[in-house]
Amino acid sequence: MSDKTENKDVELVENLSNKIKQVKSEIAKRIVGQDEIIDQLLIALLSGGHCLLVGVPGLAKTLLIKTVAEVMDLQFSRIQFTPDLMPSDITGTEIIEEDQLTKKRNFRFISGPVFANIILADEINRTPPKTQAALLEAMQEHKVTAAGTTYQLPEPFFVLATQNPIEQEGTYPLPEAQLDRFMFNLWLDYPSFEEEVKVVETTTSQYEANPEKVLNADEILEFQKLVRRVPVADNVIQFAVRTANLTRPTNGNSPQFIKDWVTWGAGPRASQYMILAAKTRAIMQGRFTPNIDDIKFAMLPVLRHRIITNFSAEADGITSVEVIDKLSEELDK
Repeated sequence: MSDKTENKDVELVENLSNKIKQVKSEIAKRIVGQDEIIDQLLIALLSGGHCLLVGVPGLAKTLLIKTVAEVMDLQFSRIQFTPDLMPSDITGTEIIEEDQLTKKRNFRFISGPVFANIILADEINRTPPKTQAALLEAMQEHKVTAAGTTYQLPEPFFVLATQNPIEQEGTYPLPEAQLDRFMFNLWLDYPSFEEEVKVVETTTSQYEANPEKVLNADEILEFQKLVRRVPVADNVIQFAVRTANLTRPTNGNSPQFIKDWVTWGAGPRASQYMILAAKTRAIMQGRFTPNIDDIKFAMLPVLRHRIITNFSAEADGITSVEVIDKLSEELDK
């Protein structure tokens, strides 16, 4: 890498770090608390990943995503997933148009709500697998194909899918292979007492927050490229790969509790996402290379939906989160 490129990257890291502080400060005008969730959302967006957000209704999930889109000057689109939603309701459809002069008929593609920068896929588990697959294909390829023609989706392209953990009746849970497409699985908790008091005070008064735009699409794409250029020490990469390796019960070096409680561990995507998240977190904090603490920060959101526990774990009341906590302790030894 030339000195010129290095100097430019140093400036970009400092610029990104400052911009992220401004972004958080603008989001805080409208969203009370949820600092860790906001951090993780920004990391996923700048890493070029997607998020699965799990939380009970009324925790301002939609407002949070709309605010992030507003502050970053990105086009926002919300899709409410229902049992009767069709793939074309997401991707778009072709209509027949008649030319008024020649009377000739032609097909014209009308783009669907997936043609935006930030997509909120609300209650993705409410819709059948065929419709889920249409969105997941767009997430993977950043393209949509209709009647043999491929259309490129706008960049940056970030999907945030929500699931309600309470009502599971009449839902279509995402298969493991599709869950693996999401970089992070984030769980939204209830606000603390003080935070809830502040939420009630602001939302029941005349106060109206107007966050300012801090970033734009071109700057975000530049920062996404910067993440890829961040150097990572060999020991940090090895730590991420070792972490993912130890979650697999078929690995001879895995701890006994993994063999007792886990059916399937995390695949190579987990190692890749932990490294990308660590790189992004480092430059968001103004550092030029990630360390092992950055990997540990990414462990829970990356591994939570990639570790499939068995009946023994269920009988012992053990969840994937507890397996990850125990694994984290094991790695510290």
